[in-house]
Amino acid sequence: MLLKNQKPEIVKKLSDMINKYNSIGIVNIHKMPAKQLQKIRHSLKGRAEIKVSRKSLIKRAIELSNKKDINKLIDLIGDNEPAIIFTNDNPFKIFKFLKENKTPSAAKCGDVAPKDIIIPKGPTPLPPGPAISALQAVGLKTTVEGGKIAIAMEKCVLKKGEKVTKELANVFSLLKMEPMEIGLDVLGLYEDGIIYKKDVLDIDEEQYMSNLIFAINSAINLSLECGYLTKESIEIAIRRAFNEARSIAKIANIIEKEFIEDILIKTINEAKILENFVR
Repeated sequence: MLLKNQKPEIVKKLSDMINKYNSIGIVNIHKMPAKQLQKIRHSLKGRAEIKVSRKSLIKRAIELSNKKDINKLIDLIGDNEPAIIFTNDNPFKIFKFLKENKTPSAAKCGDVAPKDIIIPKGPTPLPPGPAISALQAVGLKTTVEGGKIAIAMEKCVLKKGEKVTKELANVFSLLKMEPMEIGLDVLGLYEDGIIYKKDVLDIDEEQYMSNLIFAINSAINLSLECGYLTKESIEIAIRRAFNEARSIAKIANIIEKEFIEDILIKTINEAKILENFVR
């Protein structure tokens, strides 16, 4: 239990760290086992620091900071069990690192699925018996192969955001599946006066790159069509103009050293056609 005279010291230390680091975040550590939190802290060594404290002390530390608009972080605390993360990485990098370093864990009744949970087709280590009824109770089709239960057809037993039922928790345990993820739940990260919430930080990189490439190609096409040339489109424009000039030269029999070979080939082909026609 904290003594009254310890609280100002903790608040000052947190506030000093807020002013020291470029990016500050609020994470939810509800149901986070101490052992897992320690592992995460170890993985972040040299990259970020995590401090766990009372809500009131975290809020007071944020209020004392001199950073622009950082008070908006307080709105993210809500009814969560907050901890505060300090880093000089940009928010997107640290969010990606934390997301990729979640560890699998067993599912308990009431847990929320972090993603669609699929039980694949194939053999299990379970002998025939009561387990068949348990598997079928959650909609799985089963057979017996080589004296063991086998899943006859792949099935998505839980959609992202749905809660684990008692029956599903039992099935995951029977199949030794660990479909849950233990990690820091990032509520938001602050940098340079901007709060980046989880829905903004959680980028689908493949989709982002696809959108970026599409946007670049669209901009280059617009540049070419309206005749507004840039360093990205000038080479394409020259190549296009050269090809159009070559086509005109071939049609109009314009003799230029760049196109003479094309015109000679065209003339030879026309001569062969005429020769065949005369015969």
